[in-house]
Amino acid sequence: MKKGLLGMLAIILVSSMFLAGCNKGSSDKGYSNSGKGTKIELWTFNELHEQYYEHMADKWNEENPDDQISIKATTYPYEDLHNKLLVALQSGKGAPDISDVEISKFGNFLKGEPQILPLDDVIDPERENIVQSRLDIYAKDGKTYGIDFHVGAAVIYYNKEILDKAGVNPDDIKTWADYKEAGKTVLEKTGIPMTTLDIEDQWSFWPQVAQLEGKDDLLKENGEVNLTDPRIVEVLQYEQDLVKEGIAIPSPGNDHHSEEYYGFMNNGGAASVWMPMWYMGRFTDYMPDLKGKIVIKPMPAWSEGAPRSAGMGGTGTVVTNQSKDPDVAKKFLAYAKLSKEGNIEIWKQLGFDPIRSDVWDLPEVNEENKFTEYFGPNIFGTLLEVKNEIEGVNIGERTPDVSNAVKTTILFQSLVEMKDPKQALEEAASQIK
Repeated sequence: MKKGLLGMLAIILVSSMFLAGCNKGSSDKGYSNSGKGTKIELWTFNELHEQYYEHMADKWNEENPDDQISIKATTYPYEDLHNKLLVALQSGKGAPDISDVEISKFGNFLKGEPQILPLDDVIDPERENIVQSRLDIYAKDGKTYGIDFHVGAAVIYYNKEILDKAGVNPDDIKTWADYKEAGKTVLEKTGIPMTTLDIEDQWSFWPQVAQLEGKDDLLKENGEVNLTDPRIVEVLQYEQDLVKEGIAIPSPGNDHHSEEYYGFMNNGGAASVWMPMWYMGRFTDYMPDLKGKIVIKPMPAWSEGAPRSAGMGGTGTVVTNQSKDPDVAKKFLAYAKLSKEGNIEIWKQLGFDPIRSDVWDLPEVNEENKFTEYFGPNIFGTLLEVKNEIEGVNIGERTPDVSNAVKTTILFQSLVEMKDPKQALEEAASQIK
């Protein structure tokens, strides 16, 4: 067993060295600020994140002339980054000072003794202003190891033009039962499905599970796999019923991030889709013909008065235990992602709903930009409306396995092959255990 594990690590190490070679061009980028001050190496899997960090490093240097930094940010492909970082941390060499870690992968970095540093010393001064559930997802044994970009509040995007043709008012949809009935009307009056469902991704299923009342979701609060929870079976059954009745269809391209899907929605293919707020950028960038037609509303609740949102997705940025100057790395990370100024810039630069709730009603986040031009001026009004209803999720060592099962088997079997949802969930759970 041990020999097999060592062999696997060796393969990953060789692969990572090869990939590092393949990415030599990007890793050869020099440090910003002509290498002045403390050097910080940073890895990410998103080029927009890289640009953001570089922007914030410039602002840091403008505000701290006597405490300069130079940053070397590198973007790797998603899987490559997480494999490379994991190997570097396990081998004790080669890790950067700071790295992004996507939420589905974060559990891998919390196993055993984390090789990333607790960040509570920079979080505590700002903790009361941060949405606590966005800190809890990166915590273990009372210590917080990651800082997110956004809340990722799940909302629902309605195509008002289609709903108007069907005579449906989105403000009348309060519960998922209401939503199903409205979907029947939309289908009958327009011939257009009410929504689409992710088949190879988790952004349709996970928010509906997470918004269930209580502390359990796909994992129990104690980290155990929770796929056989009867309430989760009911959620998947609800989605399957929508498909059976034509109210929903499996997403063209199988997920909500494919070019095929963007084209489908841009042509008015479905009347709505529920996704986190960070999905706004996909509308503005890939579905231009829907400008002025989309309204953002809270998700329906499972019952009147129940939560209408959940924090979805995320990037927990970490400081590694190999950082040459961890105090400076932490201070820069806090400046970029915890400070009021940083959170305003996260909205302006990336269009994310920032984790500091005290900026949601500031004039700076309500200024006109491409998002308000597309969706209208009251984007943060929706966020403030559900401020106390944003359910958190449980992230643990089993999260990568559960996420993989949802993406590769559970949804496809239940929503395409029409397998009994209870059976699909039970079989997946047994394989993970």
